[in-house]
Amino acid sequence: MIYKRGRVYWYKFQWRGRSVRESTKQGNDKVARQMEAAHRTALAKGEVGIREKKPVPTLAEFLSKRIEPWSKIRPSWAWYRSGVKPMIAYNGMSGLNLDSITSESIAEYARHRQSKGLQPGTINRELRVLRRCLRLAVE
Repeated sequence: MIYKRGRVYWYKFQWRGRSVRESTKQGNDKVARQMEAAHRTALAKGEVGIREKKPVPTLAEFLSKRIEPWSKIRPSWAWYRSGVKPMIAYNGMSGLNLDSITSESIAEYARHRQSKGLQPGTINRELRVLRRCLRLAVE
């Protein structure tokens, strides 16, 4: 099945019980159908296995290697730094991979910060920084 997202076509199909969904990076539906057929053929011939997921960095790695250098060139760097430093210091969440962060782990982080005697406004600001960082990670 092909479908359009924005200006490009994507394809989606099942192969041995696993879902395969990829962008064709094409604006032409005929080319997109050919790309889907080529991928199915390659899977059937055994030339291509189901692609492995890229390694996902931990939250601490992402914050220190990507967000901190990125935020230093922005006027709002102090806002990011005030939220990033405590998240890196908290071992309960900084060691988690980005794709394994759940609402429960975020709630645990908020409880930890609240037990330190911080005001709800401070904790909410740190959670806003976390939300923005996770959105940047998706991009």
